[in-house]
Amino acid sequence: MKLCNICHKISATDQDHLDCVQKRSIEAEAEDFKNSIPEKLNLSKDSQELDVGVKAILEHLSKSKDLDE
Repeated sequence: MKLCNICHKISATDQDHLDCVQKRSIEAEAEDFKNSIPEKLNLSKDSQELDVGVKAILEHLSKSKDLDE
């Protein structure tokens, strides 16, 4: 028995809990997806065609990405 490195609770095996490992990988994938949104949409080309609300959301996401880094 040892402590899980992710949730710091007792693990019956000598490894981290499987659900903790899966949760961490899903969170990492979600963060990668969030960071890639502005690059995928290429804000400079399609800015004429996008609604004002959509542009505001995308700009906010790209600014929060820059702040996180």
